Amino acid sequence: MSAQVEYDVLIVGAGSSGSVIAARLSENPNLHVGLVEAGPDYADPADTPFDLINSHNNSYRDHDWGFEYEPTQQRRDRFPRGRVVGGSSAVNTTIALRGLPEDYDEWAQVTSDEWAWRNVLPAFKRLERDLDFPNAPYHGDSGPITIRRYPPDELVPQQQAFLDTALDLGYPYCADANDPDSCGAGPHPMNKLGRLRISAAIGYLAPARLRPNLDVLADTLVRRLLFTQTRCTGVEVEDQMGSVRIIPARLVVVCAGALMTPSLLMRSGIGARAMLRQLGVNCVADRPGVGQNLCDHPALGVLCDVQSPAVIDFDQPIIQTILRYTSPHSDKRNDLQIEQISFAGRGDGPPQFLLLPVLEYQYGRGELRLTSADPHASPKVANMFCADDRDARRLAQCMLDTLAFTRTGGLAEMITNVRFPDPSRGQSLQELEELCRRFAGSGYHPCGTAKMGCKEDAMAVVDPRGRCIGVEQLVVADASIMPSVPRANTNLTCFMIGERIGEWLRTEPQEFGL
Repeated sequence: MSAQVEYDVLIVGAGSSGSVIAARLSENPNLHVGLVEAGPDYADPADTPFDLINSHNNSYRDHDWGFEYEPTQQRRDRFPRGRVVGGSSAVNTTIALRGLPEDYDEWAQVTSDEWAWRNVLPAFKRLERDLDFPNAPYHGDSGPITIRRYPPDELVPQQQAFLDTALDLGYPYCADANDPDSCGAGPHPMNKLGRLRISAAIGYLAPARLRPNLDVLADTLVRRLLFTQTRCTGVEVEDQMGSVRIIPARLVVVCAGALMTPSLLMRSGIGARAMLRQLGVNCVADRPGVGQNLCDHPALGVLCDVQSPAVIDFDQPIIQTILRYTSPHSDKRNDLQIEQISFAGRGDGPPQFLLLPVLEYQYGRGELRLTSADPHASPKVANMFCADDRDARRLAQCMLDTLAFTRTGGLAEMITNVRFPDPSRGQSLQELEELCRRFAGSGYHPCGTAKMGCKEDAMAVVDPRGRCIGVEQLVVADASIMPSVPRANTNLTCFMIGERIGEWLRTEPQEFGL
């Protein structure tokens, strides 16, 4: 093993949070910042592969970790996560939702007031350039992430029919889903311009690359964190040829995501002592919350055959609209969501599209475990969706509400048959609850697996500033620290976490031992 130059700050993971922190920290020319990423880096936009540019659909395989998960009992499925500079922001659907003020006020109740809505809103404003509502007091107009909504003349027919049918069913129209008080159906806010996906790599890193104090170390897998007693001193990494070396750092910031961050912590000796012993890993800090508290958005699909094949075009935007509303008798506002997915199945198959009912406020929790300390081994991810009756009941209600779209207005006129759920198997609320327990899948928004909290919380992994409890010179700043999943796709929230912790690191370095 050969040592490299010591970094002031070494960031593990160039995704939605890590890229933000790298960009913000490198604004200080006196800090030497390293950004390590297991996947490739496309520094020149002209060399960026089409699957990363094409925001009309996700990138599914070319830049993926190849993970699987167990959404419910006795089921396994793919769990796509971006393995590339930009992370999942470079491969996702470009939905730019923030969540509700209540989400962050609930975080503040278990962490600190620094995560209350009034304190995270400036970071949300700082990260965005909202082209539609630049003058709204809750929006920004000059940030690195451009956000816009599809106007009516750009909606594909099934997306417009979805909005029309929502109005027919009595849901209000919503012009801006990021208005803190909004609900109803309207165009999705999206971080895209035409086909171009405005990822963290494009929005944050592209302008920061010119700085001589920022190094992007791509195709470099972090095997484990290194410690002297309880002080983190750097990382052990492996390149594509299998060569292993050490990178020392004064401070390490882990931004590897909700699946890889807890995996890295456990491989490095941070986790439940008994579990670490089973893995043959020496315990550096006994933190039983690592890998626990897995949150996500349980979802199902209503698969519909479409009357006119001409409506289905796999080159269309996969999503353009959204409905957010509150389930009956719920005290959690906008805890349900329905989306129209423009196409489904295969291009050579029957013309189909999907309606997607999603549970946005989840009570149940899953877990992530390791079966091996091998850095190449995938974690075992068990979501246990709808094991909590409150989740099963509300997702079933959302399923019932989604089925109403297939029988109403312009959307019903497009549909010839509902393939799933099979109408002959019954569609009562109780029958749909059982369906949800068996078939609910992920909205692909995992978080919470290294949650932040007060030091008195035995299950907390980091304090309210992201500092790992029980060790020194180690910060975690990504979706894993969320105490609970916000009522939104998590990408913008990860940007916000990067903005918050990145600014603390830059402006108050003494708080982090710098």
